[in-house]
Amino acid sequence: MQRFIGVSLGALVTYLLLVAAEAWSADPAAKYGMAVVIGAIVSWLWPWVIGIILARRLKARHDQKISDEVDKQLAEERKKG
Repeated sequence: MQRFIGVSLGALVTYLLLVAAEAWSADPAAKYGMAVVIGAIVSWLWPWVIGIILARRLKARHDQKISDEVDKQLAEERKKG
C-alpha cells in the first residue's frame, strides 16, 4: 500500500509540474527532467513527511492531556482551600 501511495503521489506531482512547466521552458529535456526528479523525490520522502506530521499531532494531544490534568488538579485544590 505504501508503494502504491508513493507512486501515485510521485505521478501526480510529476504531472502537475509538467502542466505548470508548459509555460516556463521551451527546452523539453529540462522540463521533463525536473518534473521526473521532483516526482521521484516526493514518492520517496512522503512517508517521512507524514510521519513528522503525525508525530507532531500526537505530541500536541499529549501536551493537551497534561494541561487538562493540571487544570483539573488546580481546580480541585481551589475547592479544598
